[in-house]
Amino acid sequence: MSAPATPLLRPPRNRVDPRARRWWTVQALLTVSGPALLTALALAICSVLFFPGALPWLAPLLLVALVLPALGYALVMPRWRYSVHAWELGGRAVYAASGWFRQTRRIAPLSRVQTVDTVRGPVQQRFGLATVTVTTASTAGDVKIAGLSDADAEELSRRIGEAAQAVPGDAA
Repeated sequence: MSAPATPLLRPPRNRVDPRARRWWTVQALLTVSGPALLTALALAICSVLFFPGALPWLAPLLLVALVLPALGYALVMPRWRYSVHAWELGGRAVYAASGWFRQTRRIAPLSRVQTVDTVRGPVQQRFGLATVTVTTASTAGDVKIAGLSDADAEELSRRIGEAAQAVPGDAA
């Protein structure tokens, strides 16, 4: 006899706002890709000005080590991340999927919700986006739903707060 199959966890139903892709692209350019591209440019300029003989071997090295990974990250990461990021608020739990290379799925029982915060960083504000953070009585950390429109974030925060109060348990 074979063991019963374990049920698969379906993805959450709600997608984040499509503007999140642009937000993540700008984040990539500010934190990873931009500095890598600027470093490659500075090294190429220094090579041309001070060590012209190094350019034949330095240019391909910069291309492979800095330019292509930086461009790949800025182009691939936001799309991949958007395909993963989703959320759902059920009658008894908040469910969120996040990440891109290392993907995470978190389910937080509403009975364990302690606080619900809405955060808007400067770049998020530019795109009209927000992040909802649900803090629970868990050592595993917060449940973060990033890339929501401002209106969706406010509505979700309100709904989670109301639902947490309605569920008996630690949150009541």
